[in-house]
Amino acid sequence: MRAVALAVFLGLLVVIQVFPSSVAALSTKYYDHSCPQLESLVTNAVKKAMKNDNTVPAALLRMHFHDCFIRGCDGSVLLNSTAKHTAEKDGPPNISLHAFYVIDNAKKAIEAACPGIVSCADILALAARDAVALSGGPTWEVPKGRLDGRVSKASDTRQLPAPTFNLSQLQQSFSQRGLSLDDLVALSGGHTLGFAHCSSFQNRIHKFSPTREVDPTLSSSFAASLRSVCPEHNALKNAGSTLDSTTTVFDNVYYKMLLQERSIFSSDQALLTSPRTKALVSKFATSRQAFEKAFINSMIKMSSLTGGQEIRLNCRVVR
Repeated sequence: MRAVALAVFLGLLVVIQVFPSSVAALSTKYYDHSCPQLESLVTNAVKKAMKNDNTVPAALLRMHFHDCFIRGCDGSVLLNSTAKHTAEKDGPPNISLHAFYVIDNAKKAIEAACPGIVSCADILALAARDAVALSGGPTWEVPKGRLDGRVSKASDTRQLPAPTFNLSQLQQSFSQRGLSLDDLVALSGGHTLGFAHCSSFQNRIHKFSPTREVDPTLSSSFAASLRSVCPEHNALKNAGSTLDSTTTVFDNVYYKMLLQERSIFSSDQALLTSPRTKALVSKFATSRQAFEKAFINSMIKMSSLTGGQEIRLNCRVVR
């Protein structure tokens, strides 16, 4: 999750409805007969993209989170803006989303093999799983059968959790989607992939408070390194920091860095502010196996929030 991979969720909190979980409507065998080639076609598209760009896994994982956190996993983040309408992908928190072409390429191959059958939302969910697995993380069976949504509003991206959120704000945002504190800590581990732009953590390294320049929960040496790449009046658009020290590998280093006071976002550090979430951080830092098991369960839970109405033939345009 990043100001890029779980930056992962950027925006302002607003009150929204709780998304219904539709696990019962999805099935890991949904396309076994109608499109048996589906998973291999998606995996091939992700593999091909990764050969040319090692930021693709973080981008796909973040894209999936940002899709699911608006009105369920309905592929609405993939829709293009029009002359009269600004879509989610052009909302402020999503401007840095990229790698949409990976989903386009997968969809093209799938349409050639199984026309009109597979939703873009399912392709994105599978691509996010492959992004994790191909980065050295775990794999899992993805429940399928999502439909694509017809609504995509840039203004709705204000519903995405911000990197400046405290634990209470994060908990409220996740609970509105039927996700628990345990899910919050596990899904935050997506920050093991990706990159954050300076703007998403400037609040911690410059003018933190009237009496402090730097967030005291940051290691002083780590804060100094962040300030060196992100000076207060930074004019470099792409300046920033990786989210952990093994940014292209899906592992549990993110949690280890949290305990070393080397987190990037305020929302990361917030996980250490309650006994329960801090205990989970410690558990995941100690056991990669425990983290991966929890991450899989939470990913399946989150990606089973559905809300679409159609099967798009072009992931960028409503049918």
